[in-house]
Amino acid sequence: MCLILTSLQRKPEFFVSSTPAIPSAATPPAVAAFRALVATLTSHIAGRPLDAELDAWLNQQHGVGSVTYQQLMAACVQGVAEGWLCKYEGGGLRYGRIFKPADDLHGFSVDVVDMQDVAGPHHVHPEGEIDFVMPIDATALFDGHPAGWMVTPAGSAHSPTVTQGRALVLYLLPNGRIEFTKTA
Repeated sequence: MCLILTSLQRKPEFFVSSTPAIPSAATPPAVAAFRALVATLTSHIAGRPLDAELDAWLNQQHGVGSVTYQQLMAACVQGVAEGWLCKYEGGGLRYGRIFKPADDLHGFSVDVVDMQDVAGPHHVHPEGEIDFVMPIDATALFDGHPAGWMVTPAGSAHSPTVTQGRALVLYLLPNGRIEFTKTA
């Protein structure tokens, strides 16, 4: 038997975040700068189908070696080091939803996970998922993919897995939609 948990139902404890959707005056400057960086990126992908064409475009325009890649990775590494990213821990990984879906993010939620040689909980992407893979260890792979972007279409599912070392993965979910599955 499979139990589906939607965004309206209780999520596994290690994927619940109390981070506000909109930065407040108390938001650290690094968090606001990170949000602005992500908002700039999402403005270029809003309304596009989550498919192989978007995957290729992201890797060509914003892939390894690009300014976007360098800025996003530096911000994520900084956020983990400062504790405002991946501030929860469970199941052998660190994680956290830093931003809920919002207009300035073009309807995407933003999560970051810090994984080392581990598989995360199985889930389905009702509207697709965009993953930004940032190996900390040069050999690390996320679901068999090296550094760069990985776009999965609506209805896809997986147990997100990092092998051969440690990687940070930023993922964008349209409307924040994710369905965790659990075998009963």
